[in-house]
Amino acid sequence: MPNSFTIGVLALQGAYAAHVKTLTSLGATAKLIRTPDELTGANGLPAIDGLIMPGGESTTMLKFLEHHNFFDTLQSFVATTPTFGTCAGAILLAKDVEHPSQRSLAALDITIERNAYGRQIDSAILTAPTRLEGDPLEMVFIRAPRITRAGPGVEALATRDGFPVLVCQGHILAATFHPELSQDPRVHQLFMNLIRNHSR
Repeated sequence: MPNSFTIGVLALQGAYAAHVKTLTSLGATAKLIRTPDELTGANGLPAIDGLIMPGGESTTMLKFLEHHNFFDTLQSFVATTPTFGTCAGAILLAKDVEHPSQRSLAALDITIERNAYGRQIDSAILTAPTRLEGDPLEMVFIRAPRITRAGPGVEALATRDGFPVLVCQGHILAATFHPELSQDPRVHQLFMNLIRNHSR
């Protein structure tokens, strides 16, 4: 089926351009989101079919979100519209954030530990089996967080050392790695499938 969706990519900070490239290659329309009014139309309904919150620095993103009621608008949007968070985006979506604790959207029933795998030098590229169809998945970890708890409604689709690294709960998807830095588009396609199922 065609991927005729308009998907927003939060472009406050971080690796949003790579997400745009992957979405475009899959046939979706990517729209950079920099202000809260770009999330919803004049009728108050979502102006996009889904949203990707990219990796970067979650505390820096929070500082941007604290302006112009952006945080509250985003929290309302995420509550009803398919959203995919990678790395820092996953931290912002989590119900509980540790090491240290910080404010979050609390949209996904997980506890996440920031910078759990160490510094930039401790980043890694792993290839491992997942619950996605096809070959093992390449996963790029950069100063990655660790999901230390997943609620009963959270489905783990991939793991690293026994900890979930790709999870889904309802219309929310999160990865502690960077699928946009891999040549494998299956995680983004998974998000598009989630959007399609949600729209039904």
